[in-house]
Amino acid sequence: MEETPVAGSIGWHDIAVNDAEGLRSFYEAVFGWTSEGLDMGGYEDYVMKDAAGNAVSGICHRRGSNANLPSQWLIYVHVPSFQVALDACLANGGKLVDGPREMGESKYGIIQDPAGAVCAIFGP
Repeated sequence: MEETPVAGSIGWHDIAVNDAEGLRSFYEAVFGWTSEGLDMGGYEDYVMKDAAGNAVSGICHRRGSNANLPSQWLIYVHVPSFQVALDACLANGGKLVDGPREMGESKYGIIQDPAGAVCAIFGP
């Protein structure tokens, strides 16, 4: 049985860039990460793994559904309700940059705070 993520916890991080292969090689050399290809239908993004083989991040191509994402590390923060968090974001001066998108029974979207920083919210 899968545990329910703690609200406010960071569940994932990834980055979307024009040269995913080159960036993958950079982090393999600098951090000692290894990579596993993830089929994206015509190309591969990469799940990066630590020395123990645990998935720690993603390095994605900035194309297809990721074409509009900023080329910076994005954190994905768990929220109890995607819609409630999105409404609070908009009501407090933030904006939705990309999404919402569905993943299983949850949704996620990239938001921008009033200072211009971006992150993703992820929840049911």
